[in-house]
Amino acid sequence: MPKMIFVNLPVTDLKRATAFYEAVGAVKNPQFSDETASCMVISETIFVMLLTHDKFRQFTPKAIADAKTTSEVLICLSADSRDAVDEIIGKAEASGGTADPGPKQDFGFMYGRSFEDPDGHIWEVMWMDVAAATTQPAMANA
Repeated sequence: MPKMIFVNLPVTDLKRATAFYEAVGAVKNPQFSDETASCMVISETIFVMLLTHDKFRQFTPKAIADAKTTSEVLICLSADSRDAVDEIIGKAEASGGTADPGPKQDFGFMYGRSFEDPDGHIWEVMWMDVAAATTQPAMANA
């Protein structure tokens, strides 16, 4: 069985968040969704669990970060091409997200942009030409 990742995100409006993630390409899995959570399938191995604040609090005693004012995590997804990166960012913006809250990254062999969802969670989307990347110097200062 391949390793899977489940990203759990607290959201203020579950219906709005679900619609946003569907608009950027995720598919809701009703088997693991209810009035407190939506399981959004990004790929066969990547899932985003959108949780109401009450549901999220069941998993941690810590305060829920306001992702619009503090950085909690940066999540990066790969894309199949530069155009696919731009397409995902366009869908996010058209669905109520903010395009490019961070600077665009273009190193020729690697291209990345980001979006912020309506709750303030930042997602990076990146394409890389793996063959070309292996011939590039280390990017420690990039």
